[in-house]
Amino acid sequence: MNPARTRIPLRKRLLVRLLIASVLIAVCSVAATAWLAVTTTTRALREEQGQALADDMDILARLSGHAATHPDWTGVEATVRELSARTGRRIALTTADRRPLADSAPRGTSLPPSAAATVDPLRTDTYSEPGAQLSGTDPRVVGPYRLTPLERTKLDAVARARQRCLSRYGVDTTVTHTPSGRPVVTASDSTAVSGYAFDECADGQLDTPAPTEEKALNALQDRAGGCLTRAGLDPDIPLVFGTGVPGASGRAPTLAPVFAKAVDGIDRPGDGKAALRAAQTCFETARRAQLDPYVAPVAELFLGVGDDLAAPRWVMSPANKAKVAGAAGLVLAVTVAVTAVVATRLVRPLRALTEAAGQPPDRHARVPVTTQDETGILAEAFNDLAERRERLEAQRKALVSDVAHELRSPLTNIRGWLEVTRDGLVEPDTELLGALHEEALILQRVIDDLRDLAAADAGTLRLHREPVPADDLLAQVAAAHRVAADAVGVRLRTETEGVPWLDADPVRLRQALGNLVTNAVRHTPPDGTVTLTARGDGDRVVLEVADTGTGIAAEDLPHVFERFWRAEKSRSRRTGGSGLGLPIVRHLTVAHGGTAQATSTPGTGSVFTLRLPAATPPGDG
Repeated sequence: MNPARTRIPLRKRLLVRLLIASVLIAVCSVAATAWLAVTTTTRALREEQGQALADDMDILARLSGHAATHPDWTGVEATVRELSARTGRRIALTTADRRPLADSAPRGTSLPPSAAATVDPLRTDTYSEPGAQLSGTDPRVVGPYRLTPLERTKLDAVARARQRCLSRYGVDTTVTHTPSGRPVVTASDSTAVSGYAFDECADGQLDTPAPTEEKALNALQDRAGGCLTRAGLDPDIPLVFGTGVPGASGRAPTLAPVFAKAVDGIDRPGDGKAALRAAQTCFETARRAQLDPYVAPVAELFLGVGDDLAAPRWVMSPANKAKVAGAAGLVLAVTVAVTAVVATRLVRPLRALTEAAGQPPDRHARVPVTTQDETGILAEAFNDLAERRERLEAQRKALVSDVAHELRSPLTNIRGWLEVTRDGLVEPDTELLGALHEEALILQRVIDDLRDLAAADAGTLRLHREPVPADDLLAQVAAAHRVAADAVGVRLRTETEGVPWLDADPVRLRQALGNLVTNAVRHTPPDGTVTLTARGDGDRVVLEVADTGTGIAAEDLPHVFERFWRAEKSRSRRTGGSGLGLPIVRHLTVAHGGTAQATSTPGTGSVFTLRLPAATPPGDG
């Protein structure tokens, strides 16, 4: 095998051709990629700007959170560096008069001409944190409303008790905490809890302010009193505290419900919308003043580098050109390497096929199927061919063995009788001659059957077609076998529906039906019936031979048309036939362009069906 492969020209080898094709494809792909990179740079930069905007909002949210939870900007440098490393942006934080507080850029780097945003947790006009108040206050600003550890412990115990109570009513709840540390019991599926369950489980402790909250609310009331008086409103409008109905919202309430209740408290006939707006303004102003000592001072946020605010442009600098060339070379190298691997994997099964095909025929070599592509299909076809060749070889050997066996038995009998007659042990009387004649007929029948099968296999079986009436054909076959049927007590009858005509060789068709009738009579017990039927079916004529014999087992039915096969292996040649009759029936039927089929029910009988081409009766054309 190796010398033959070395004689293949290098340029014609599959591996070389695949490598050349891959290089061409890689060059084209690199050129196309470069063109696409140039044409889509602006779009990519715009998308990057969108991502930068999301990063800017995240930066503002983080810094606002720091300001909401710290009274000054101490310790913000670490947060600024972490945000800058993650987003790749320059982040600078200054006071209102541009005094630096924190900067991710080296000292001395100039600032952009204008700030990107103002960081003020009490006025988040440019920032929308989930849960932010309508007044623009960051929900993380809790100030004097933050619960003490003891108050948190007590309220957590109450929350767990309410949770257990609601669970007895089949309500699945969770406990969340507001930024101030207050626990809130909410339904897990965000559905409202029934009024009965709420009334039974509401102990009032979670819906009333803790001492710390009570003190902060009283201070807020006092701060808003003067403003309410100047607005002509009652300075003692009660502040109603509440955390909401459990399960009515999937979000833990913040301080927003406090002020909503406060406004609702003055919603009386005659006050008007102007009074409501005035009260809201008073409470917002008082709340900012109350929370101001607890938050960091207002700061300016700068993003970017210096005053580099020009629109993005594609610049093919020498460095960029070197990068493109390096990327192109890398793509070429990777493409060649991948192609070499793929080509090797492709050639390996072909080599396995070549080596298997060169093995001696008697080994019936197979190849492993390792892929599902064309080579895998080819390997499966090769294995199937090897399997069929092995099966045919086994059938050939079995055929030779069976033929030798079938011919040996009559020849042995003839030889034995002749030898004893020659030795004078037996007189050559009429009975001996009849036995020898019977053995000769058996031998002749086997030889004739084998000859017919050989002609059918070689495609040289000659047919003399002519229009044949089906009723006459059945009558002739029944007459030829009636004596043999009567001898064993089997009734033989024919049935014909209409007058169907066949386009067939009458001699060969009588031979096929005769084999079926002989087989049926042989397997039908005394007082049984063998019926020959003919009927038309469109452009086909259906011939059936049915018997009331012992039938054929389901596992044996697929083998009835195989050569030298017998359902009962114990049957002799005389009682079970040569095993060639049904194969001849199938070959003769196929030669006529028809099909042969067998059905059977054990203990009831068998039906052999031949479907053959119909013919036009003479005189009808």
